[in-house]
Amino acid sequence: MPRPHHQGGFTLIEVLVALTIIAVALSAAVRMAGVMTQSNGLLRDKSIALLAAQSRLAELRLEGRLPVGRKSFECDQGRLMLRCDQMIGAFGAGLFKVDILVLDRSREAPPLAQLETVLSPAQTVLKGGSASAGTAQR
Repeated sequence: MPRPHHQGGFTLIEVLVALTIIAVALSAAVRMAGVMTQSNGLLRDKSIALLAAQSRLAELRLEGRLPVGRKSFECDQGRLMLRCDQMIGAFGAGLFKVDILVLDRSREAPPLAQLETVLSPAQTVLKGGSASAGTAQR
């Protein structure tokens, strides 16, 4: 009498379960890659915005005067369309508080960068001299 031959292998159900597990794992990996790419782009934009704020602060120092009041202007950096909001106010005896906010002009969002410092007119660059002031970055 011939013996029944038992073949080794996987059943169709086992293969389908394995494929489902692999599909779920791959979709999670693709989603994570997308989130990481988006975070990288935002970090790049924030770094560029901070450079724009630091540039404006350097311009104020080079101008040699600190105009009190609020001023908004475009401060684009490459493909990034930015708006800088500058606020200068009296801070104390001969001191001025300078706040620079940098926002994305293309959408409503919180500021990409904020730079705050206290300057005195003596800390601006006058006729070849130089000076520095402490700044706070957020």
